[in-house]
Amino acid sequence: MKHSRIIFLICLNLLIISCKSEGQDFDSMTFDDPPFQGTIFLDPDIITEADLSTFLNLSYTGQAARTMFDRRVDDWIGDTPYLFQANYDDNLSIEIQVNSEFDDASLAEKEALKYAQVIGKLPTSLRQDVQTVWIHQGTELFGGGNNNLLIHTGQTSLYEQDGILEETLVHEASHTSLDAAHAQAAGWIAAQEADGNFISTYAQDNPYREDVAETFLLYLALKYRSDRISESLKTTIMETIPNRLAYFDNLSLNMYPIE
Repeated sequence: MKHSRIIFLICLNLLIISCKSEGQDFDSMTFDDPPFQGTIFLDPDIITEADLSTFLNLSYTGQAARTMFDRRVDDWIGDTPYLFQANYDDNLSIEIQVNSEFDDASLAEKEALKYAQVIGKLPTSLRQDVQTVWIHQGTELFGGGNNNLLIHTGQTSLYEQDGILEETLVHEASHTSLDAAHAQAAGWIAAQEADGNFISTYAQDNPYREDVAETFLLYLALKYRSDRISESLKTTIMETIPNRLAYFDNLSLNMYPIE
């Protein structure tokens, strides 16, 4: 994982979340030291290349004007990207927008197909609010939120070298499909307080913006992929965030095709 420290700050959360819930002030509270820096780096086999994907097919729909976020300029851009509709066997579909900087539609299709298949490995509950995917060149961090997943293909190479492309997309899709309903929910805040700790320093430093996404990946690993993680990791997860684990259990999330 030689790139892990370089790429530690994982995501651009385009879904704007207010800094504090009413009456809640984490700065005045005392928590134990988190066991990890960031959770996407902990195990590259939580989801693998061999795992089932719900992806069905991809169709090219032409080029048209779209507004996309591009981390290379840290701003919104106007473009006429190559557009593809990705369809999944749980009746979800996503418009994949590939920046027009790719030389032609065939190259854009290769990029769209690659990510459509990987995204299909994520559970339905994480894809349910993903309406679009933006794909750009460049080595910039992925992002989640705003009903979207943001991808920079140069960064993909780094994630793939560490084996964590799928784990990173779980994190980002958690922002897209879980944050709005849960990041500041009373039950989630109560679970944070009851646990008395965060699973990572990234979550602790950003309790309203990163805690759900940092936690959900390890919830998935513990409950649905426990045979792929070490006993020590299992123990640490259960001992550190038991109330958050119970919170996710109570949601009865649709985990297909993982479950």
